[in-house]
Amino acid sequence: MSDNNNDQTNAKQQQSPIVEPYLQSPEKRRQLYKRTLIIIVISQIFGGAGLAAGITVGALLVQDMLGTDSYAGVPVALFTLGSAGAALLVGRFSQRFGRRYGLASGFIVGGIGAIGVLIAAVFGNLILLFASLFIYGAGTATNLQARYAGTDLATSKQRATAVSIALVATTFGAVAGPNLVHVMGEFAISIGIPPLAGPFILAASAYIVAGLVILFFLRPDPLIVAKALEESVENDETQDLPVVEEDRIRKNRGVIVGATIMVLTQIVMVAIMTMTPVHMGHHGHGLSEIGLVISIHIGAMYLPSLVTGILVDKFGRITMAVASGATLLAAGVVGALAPGDSLFVMIVALALLGLGWNFGLISGTALIVDSTTTSNRAKTQGSVDVLIALSGASGGAMSGMVVAHTSFTFLSLAGGILSLILIPVVIWSRHTKRENAKANT
Repeated sequence: MSDNNNDQTNAKQQQSPIVEPYLQSPEKRRQLYKRTLIIIVISQIFGGAGLAAGITVGALLVQDMLGTDSYAGVPVALFTLGSAGAALLVGRFSQRFGRRYGLASGFIVGGIGAIGVLIAAVFGNLILLFASLFIYGAGTATNLQARYAGTDLATSKQRATAVSIALVATTFGAVAGPNLVHVMGEFAISIGIPPLAGPFILAASAYIVAGLVILFFLRPDPLIVAKALEESVENDETQDLPVVEEDRIRKNRGVIVGATIMVLTQIVMVAIMTMTPVHMGHHGHGLSEIGLVISIHIGAMYLPSLVTGILVDKFGRITMAVASGATLLAAGVVGALAPGDSLFVMIVALALLGLGWNFGLISGTALIVDSTTTSNRAKTQGSVDVLIALSGASGGAMSGMVVAHTSFTFLSLAGGILSLILIPVVIWSRHTKRENAKANT
């Protein structure tokens, strides 16, 4: 028996009595959709705070322990590499058992990784630090995958907006996290922990709370309800085989385009973001100023999401993907030309960087949801997020080496130019659509 059949059987065995009322009542499904978004919003507020800690001080912690800048990109590389494995596991776990168990386990494992970072910092153990950063990546992956849960019961005209609501919720925690760096550092000192490890106290607590919120309140599971609903529709409708095959090819292309958009935006964003704290530190900026820049960057990554989601649903996925490439190019150019001691210009560059990433993530995510069914959605989403995480790991790992051998200016400009690859991807996608339209006439 295939994996899909096993997943469907498990879903039916687990929640059939609970799911049945939602199949019969569109109003109940609408209520469940709204309730799901509320639970995702609450969990993402905590998840965003957990995510921000590692981004803000991870590179500085390793720099402090090793005494060199060359490996400052390793923390981001490690927890994004860890998030790659976690994305695959969370995706497959969610496909088999539902979003609730998949997302809850990912958040809690991420919290355990943050606790490991604290212990490693106290004892100065680099091996434990690197291993814990890898595990901490599970929280990053789960925080990103939670955006999909809101789309399970959304209509095609609601999907980008549903993604955007989850990302907006992340903003509250993600912006607060970097601004609590100084406070958490002082608290860490008061209990005998190195100050740079302080934000990981917040990360551990936030990730574990996010996991518990999902575990106890995300029920009935939206993915399992969506699976049952799709199966009931399939039983009432039939399609000719040629139509099915044509639809499959179109959806595969949609997955490729969506994944490419998100991978490219992730590489550019992570590479520039990773080295910004180190670059600012070299030009005399303190932790509070670095925290301000990173918090504005993260705010720009998530806060515009509500508007972005509406734009993606209204003007299309491809149009906003082009906007993503243009914005990332602007971020790279501004970052490259910015004087290192200019706080304002660094804020502008990092805000543009976050905004470009936001456009790419929401348009790419909507394409992925459009191009999958409930029988393969969570696994496909997990696999795509693996590519996103690996691209982020590559960008983070190489960024330190690039800056060490060239400059932050070169890194920033190269990242902006790399984002232009989105243009031929969009051209290919539109050419494919025109060919399909001609074939159908």
